[in-house]
Amino acid sequence: MRRLPSPGVFAACLSNATGGRMPADHETIRIRGLTGRRTQDDFYLFREVPGGGSPGRPRADGSDVVHIVPDAKNLPAGFPQSRRPILVEQLGLARDSGGAGPGRAGLGYDKRIRALGACRPIPNADRPLPGCSGVTGGRAGGSCAVPVTDPDGRRRSSPGMCDTVTAAPGPVVRIVTTGGGRADPPAREPERVAHDERVGNVPVAAARRLHGAVLRRQGRGDRVDAAATAAPRAEMAAARGRPPMSDRGPCFGRLRAEGRVARPEGCPDPAAGRFAEPPRPGDLGA
Repeated sequence: MRRLPSPGVFAACLSNATGGRMPADHETIRIRGLTGRRTQDDFYLFREVPGGGSPGRPRADGSDVVHIVPDAKNLPAGFPQSRRPILVEQLGLARDSGGAGPGRAGLGYDKRIRALGACRPIPNADRPLPGCSGVTGGRAGGSCAVPVTDPDGRRRSSPGMCDTVTAAPGPVVRIVTTGGGRADPPAREPERVAHDERVGNVPVAAARRLHGAVLRRQGRGDRVDAAATAAPRAEMAAARGRPPMSDRGPCFGRLRAEGRVARPEGCPDPAAGRFAEPPRPGDLGA
């Protein structure tokens, strides 16, 4: 049985105790890598501690790919390639990975590594299934993941903590991290949504689906159509009602529906009946 990491429990307790006057949830530590052999006697280990998106805050967005482990840094692509039989095919931000809200979570890390020989991926992650929770109506971030795409195109997902998944020569190992959002997404300032789309943080479809923002092409970039945005935002607010204090994401809801979420006997759901507090003056979305 998987357990919710203790920092996630701590964040949930604080959000309930403070009425949501705190940042959203975020990843704690994630260690990724792979291991293999060039020859029978030549073992190698490639391992790194990539950053994740920091959570949305009452008065600011989260930061992208922040390291919370002291002295841990993203490795330049050329460094591991010169010492290990790997090829870094992509290193960048994971688009639309942070939880949505007026205080949007920072984007996570998206790295794709092609192993030049047979290998075993080594994912060590706190959030392989449910993503980081959003607070005060903010949406949960996406799940961190280490999927493996074999040379034949077959895609497999690695469990959160294991070193038993093997891959034939030539697989692509992708590493994705995430963070949680804060406050109700339709309350995000439309121009901030448009900026997110222009710089590639979120696609146009996500701007409409999560924030209710209608974007129109103007010149070299998209701009918000204020008149067209008002109607979908009103519909979203009416359909959702009062936002919950925490959003643990669709994966958590699916696990609970399948009977895979358990609490101690006699312990009620701590999120039941708790709703987001209205934003205060100066907060994003106020």
